Amino acid sequence: MKRFHVHLHVDDLARSIGFYSTLFAAEPTRVEADYAKWMLDDPRINFAISTRGSRPGIDHLGFQTDDPEELAGLRARAEAADLALLNEGDTTCCYARSEKHWVTDPQGIAWEHFHTLGSIPVFSEGSAQGSACCAPAARGKPVAVPIRSGGSCC
Repeated sequence: MKRFHVHLHVDDLARSIGFYSTLFAAEPTRVEADYAKWMLDDPRINFAISTRGSRPGIDHLGFQTDDPEELAGLRARAEAADLALLNEGDTTCCYARSEKHWVTDPQGIAWEHFHTLGSIPVFSEGSAQGSACCAPAARGKPVAVPIRSGGSCC
């Protein structure tokens, strides 16, 4: 079964951890000096925040799979949709070792498809990049989501 993934950039990690812990009625499953993650079952989501971005907002969206076969299925669908696919293979990011690939939607939003292989003690092994997460540079731009006051959003 797949798990939806959202990664946000935040300015104040401690304040954001407090907010999302209250919003989700759950404490994060992992907290580091620059990162926090919730693995929620209702709704089934991998929600991560970090202070590594250039500005607050959505870094990327994605799907985390439970097994390599699901990941292969996502890859086949991405390729069939004529999306440019960047296959990272076995890589490290966000305190985890994963098998992953990336696609970008028509609006330029990065989508990460990954299968987590294990936990690591650092954000990313062997990487000098200062990126917010491990989204490829062309895809790593946060998406501004305007907040409207009053009226309906839809």
